Formats: sequence, structure tokens, C-alpha cells
Amino acid sequence: MSKRKVKEAHLPIGECISEVQRVLRERFCHQQLPERLEGVDSQYKHLLELLRRTAVHGESNSVLIVGPRGAGKTTLLNCALRELLEEKEVKRNLLQVYLNGLLQTDDKIALKEITRQLSLENVVGDKVFGSFAENLAFLLEALKKGDRSSSRPVLFVLDEFDLFAHHRNQTLLYNLLDVSQSAQTPVAVVGLTCRLDVLELLEKRVKSRFSHRQIHLLSGMTFPQYLQRVQTQLRLPDGFPDARFSHEWNGSVQTLCEDKSVEEVLQRHFNSSKDFRSLHMLLMLSVSRVSTANPAIRPADLLEASRMCSADPKANILHGLSILELCLIIAMKHLNDIYDGEPFNLQMVHNEFKKFLQRKSHSIYNFEQPVIMKAFEHLQQLELIRPVDASAAKTQREYQLMRLMLDQSQIMEALQKYPQCPTDVKQWAMSAFG
Repeated sequence: MSKRKVKEAHLPIGECISEVQRVLRERFCHQQLPERLEGVDSQYKHLLELLRRTAVHGESNSVLIVGPRGAGKTTLLNCALRELLEEKEVKRNLLQVYLNGLLQTDDKIALKEITRQLSLENVVGDKVFGSFAENLAFLLEALKKGDRSSSRPVLFVLDEFDLFAHHRNQTLLYNLLDVSQSAQTPVAVVGLTCRLDVLELLEKRVKSRFSHRQIHLLSGMTFPQYLQRVQTQLRLPDGFPDARFSHEWNGSVQTLCEDKSVEEVLQRHFNSSKDFRSLHMLLMLSVSRVSTANPAIRPADLLEASRMCSADPKANILHGLSILELCLIIAMKHLNDIYDGEPFNLQMVHNEFKKFLQRKSHSIYNFEQPVIMKAFEHLQQLELIRPVDASAAKTQREYQLMRLMLDQSQIMEALQKYPQCPTDVKQWAMSAFG
């Protein structure tokens, strides 16, 4: 009897909501690798076989995984590595080095990172090397086993591979691919990129050392599958503490996904990006609106979350500007209209602002020159305006040429939403010319 009571007992609504948010946040933020990948079996087998040949048989390889953002390039690689590392021999021997083109912006930084990830800082010490190739050869030599007959296999993963092609002389790519071609050390170089034309960026000497193996991932997902994914992501697992609440929640999720307005929102997201990361952001914002008063996600919550996801960040910055800064932005807009997008300087903006002030017999917008200068500099810090070229730094500040980084629609939208915006400022912005 008591067991049945315990089984049927349900948690207070507040605790259920907290638990729901914890479970779903964990799911969206710490994305678990799927049990098995769908629709990419041939690509998976190809990659797994390549990595196995390096890790087990000591054969060097190079491969590029190409596909749009969110297509699952990193997931494919991680799933293949997960299966490979289940073998004890591989787990004990395989070394992994991860480089990212956005972080390792030149070869010197990349080499430091390789040394750090291979835990060879102490071995390198204060040694001075003549060239990059010499340094890399020394690092790989240091990885050789005690009998010096065989080396531990090394996997190099280059994320944003196309950005490494912009490094001076492509030294890093040349040396890594050169090692993968020679019989020195078993090395696998795996590049991840979004660019289909990535091979065109490589120099002739680099291209000749690349194996020209490419694995293409193209998202062939349909909207019904996408909708099913949304439902799966929002459903609560079977082991949820309160079974009755879990059943009601899962029912409400199904009803939500059948709602026409929700379908339209999701269709819009699907058309703009099939990336699951942007979908998880949308669902995260929707889940954060759930409370004891509203214990389920409503269509209105998803609509609001969609609005927040698609909000223009620059227009949002405009809402926090002072009236003076907003007036300077409007003056810049008028200068753009008059001079057809030509660059402007502070003096021109100030003159345009003075024209507006001269129309007012008693204006509250009379500011001193240093105050206007400070407001102008603040707009530059916010990156709403930027210098035309780097040499502008030598010019006197009032005469540095700038460009406005906003378009007319963004300015007008911000003015409509600006809290208590003076009417005369709105009218000035809407007038054809200042």
C-alpha cells in the first residue's frame, strides 16, 4: 500500500518546473553524441576506416570534411573517434591535437598550441629552431617510443581549415601534409570547412601533398523531420520524477507542434538555417518562459522567443543611446542621403546638427564641442561608425573620415521603439533632407 502511495506521489508544481528546466537546459547546452548517425552511413564508414588505418596500422592520411554550418561535421568526427577509442590499443596510443583557424591565427601560435597539447613544453625548453619544419620534426621525434623504432600516431584536427590557408606561405599546412605523405610518423590530418572551393585556396606545393580525399555532408532534412526533432528535444525522459506531470508535459508538446502559428515560426527558422544550434537557442528561450503560472510552453512563448532570436543587435544598441548620440546618428543618415553614401567627418556631422538646432528658437539640445566629440567617440566604440582606413589615425580627430555602419531601416525602427523620443527629433529623421 505504502509503495503504491510513493509511486503515485507527485512533486509540487514549482519543483517540477525547475526539474524540467534543468533537464532541458542540460540537453540543449551539453549536447550528447547520438547513439547512431542517420543518413551519413557511407561517410561515417569512410572516415572511421581512414582513422583506423592511422591509429592501428600506422598509415598516414589526410582528409577534408566539407559541409555547411550545422550539417554535423564535428559530430561525424566525434562519433567516429568514440568508436575508435573503444579499442584499448588505440586509446593508449593515439594522440589528438585540435587547432582552430579562428584561434590559431598564425603558425607561431599554432606551434605553441601543438606543443602544449602534446605536453612537450619541458622537452622543447629554450631550444631555438631555424624553421617551422625543424620545430615540427623535433616535436614528432620526441613522441617516438623507447625503442625509437615506432612512433605514437597523432591525429591533427583543423577546424575552420580554410582560415589556415591564409597563413603566410601556408607553412603549417605544408609541413603537416608533408609529414602525412612521408613515412616519418603516422599522422592523420582532418580538416573541417564550410567552403566547397577550399582546394583552390591551397598553394601548388600544399595541394600536391594533400590526398584529395573529401567527405561531403549536405543536410537533406525535410521539414517534417525537423518538426519531429523539435518534439523529441522538448519531450521529457521516462525517468522523470513525477510521471503524471511528465505525461501532461509531453502531451502539451505534441499539441504545441500541431499548432499552425508554431508551424509557421518553425518553418521560418527551418528555411533560414537547418543548424540545430540555432534551434536549441530558440527552444531554450521558450523553455525559460515556463513558470508555475504557465506550466507548459505556449505558442505565444515560441513567437516571442523567435522575435528575440531574429532581433537586430545593432538596432537594439540604438535603444540605449542618449538623445545627443541619436541626433548625431540622424545627422549622419542625412549626410549619407545628401552625398550618396560618401564618408563624413565629425565637423560635417556637427554642422548638420547645427542646422537642426537653428530651426528651434529655444532648443534644449545645445551641447558644447567636447561633449559632441565624446558622443562621437562613443559611437565609434560601439562600432556604429568606423574609420574609412587605418591611416585616419594620424589625422586630427575632427577630420577623420568615417562611415555609418547602419542602414536607414535600422535607424527608423530604433526611433519607433526609442522610449520617449522627442517628436521634433522623429520629424527631423523622417524629413527627406536635414
